[in-house]
Amino acid sequence: MSQGNPIPGTQPTRRGGRWERYRVAHPFSAQDQAGLWGAIVGVVALALLLGWALDMKGGAVIVLATPFIISWFEKRRTAFQFDAAGARFGQVLLPWTDVTQFVVATPPNAPHALIGARLRPGATLPAGATGPSPDPAMPAPIHVAVPRSKFDLAKMVRKAGKYAPPHIEIVVAEPSGERAAAQRDR
Repeated sequence: MSQGNPIPGTQPTRRGGRWERYRVAHPFSAQDQAGLWGAIVGVVALALLLGWALDMKGGAVIVLATPFIISWFEKRRTAFQFDAAGARFGQVLLPWTDVTQFVVATPPNAPHALIGARLRPGATLPAGATGPSPDPAMPAPIHVAVPRSKFDLAKMVRKAGKYAPPHIEIVVAEPSGERAAAQRDR
């Protein structure tokens, strides 16, 4: 059951046992599949080794390691996400206080959409954070390319309306200029 927050964006929202968020993942690749299966085989081998060496139940190791494997795999595949902590662009996490706008661009005939963020005056990217090379279709300083087939602007606007801070705007960048995305419900 969903629990609404009196002030959106001030605390995380839980729905069905999961933290509420908006996430776009990279497509599942052969490298991802190899990494996932490698982690699973490694944990099973460790469980067998510990079971043999320490006369311990190997199933306990598997059960304890499973959440870490899932978390690692999900973080690795995440291209863009916003949740209670802020907005994540690949591996770069921006706190909500630094973000003023999300900018969405869908270059014509491109297989991807671009999602970026404009920062408040004086805010900088976290130390060591590197973004992708600039794209002429994206006016924001940090952005990611996501598969167009996995991106849903209406869903992004709905999720932002539920729990993103009220100061966050979503704009669509087009060759003719920028326009506000659909109205956010509060």
